[in-house]
Amino acid sequence: MTLPSDLLPPVYTVGYGQRTVEELAALLHRYDITTLVDVRSAPYSRHRPEFNKDALAAALDRHGIRYVYLGDALGGRPTDPDCYVNGRVDYERVKEKPFYQAGVGRVQAARQRGLRFALMCSEARPEECHRSKLIGQTLADLGVPVAHIDEEGALRDQAEVIERLTGGQLPLFGDYEFTSRRRYGAMSDEEEARG
Repeated sequence: MTLPSDLLPPVYTVGYGQRTVEELAALLHRYDITTLVDVRSAPYSRHRPEFNKDALAAALDRHGIRYVYLGDALGGRPTDPDCYVNGRVDYERVKEKPFYQAGVGRVQAARQRGLRFALMCSEARPEECHRSKLIGQTLADLGVPVAHIDEEGALRDQAEVIERLTGGQLPLFGDYEFTSRRRYGAMSDEEEARG
């Protein structure tokens, strides 16, 4: 069943940061979120094992929250080497990939059914995460409202988060083009050319 657009909830996002699983669950309950969608490429943490995929799913189940993994489609570190430029994830390239488009389609379909869910990654500050720079931008471009739960537990819309990220600077040529903050294992084009 599809609900009228004025009755649809936004797509929420959240990062666990330094929160405990119990604090995360309480935050989700505060916003009546019934499903947590994990968008980490690797749903594991050496430093926070309680946020490993299976442990987190079990803990959330005890709090009455469903766990869904979509990091293979919406994760910030895709396995496709074509998504990297000089070791950084190029989000414009990711947006063109069928796996990513399918993940966004699943998010849209869940929202159309009126589900209240949050996309989760590890970074508490949404402007430091692909939740805003990649997924949030994609959804905003599609006219889907996004509500980021920030590090203080407050809601911020996509425009607010991008303003925090850019310091209010407008892009010089058209839209913002974001990449990952860090470089990953892929070699830069120059390194690859040198062999």
